[in-house]
Amino acid sequence: MAEWVGWFVAAGAVLILELFTGTFYLLMIAIGISAGGLVALAGGNGGWQALTAAIVGVVATLLLRRSRFGKAARRDASQDPNVNLDIGQSVVVAHWVDGAARVMYRGALWDVELIPGSDAQAGHYTIRAVRGSRLIVG
Repeated sequence: MAEWVGWFVAAGAVLILELFTGTFYLLMIAIGISAGGLVALAGGNGGWQALTAAIVGVVATLLLRRSRFGKAARRDASQDPNVNLDIGQSVVVAHWVDGAARVMYRGALWDVELIPGSDAQAGHYTIRAVRGSRLIVG
């Protein structure tokens, strides 16, 4: 088996692993391994192949890290519907007392607070955030 085939098989294996992780970092490493395979295909020796694979992999990873795809979006967990499934659900508020109320939600009484700028009238509200045992609605 030719040396360059091994590089591309390794790049393919890393690429398959990338499909299971969902990040782009293993993709950058696969690009580096492919660059090593290209050097092998061009006739470079093993040292140059490994050095090229390492440099291209590191540079690609650093470029990804600086891009918008490499930065995780930071969201407050109390307002993230992926963390708290209550966010986006509906509650019925019978009456408000100074911007606060108590409602029955999921079989328990919850304190409810109105987000600033909303009108305190009885009716249906959507849960916007959860802080402890307090539902923030709007």
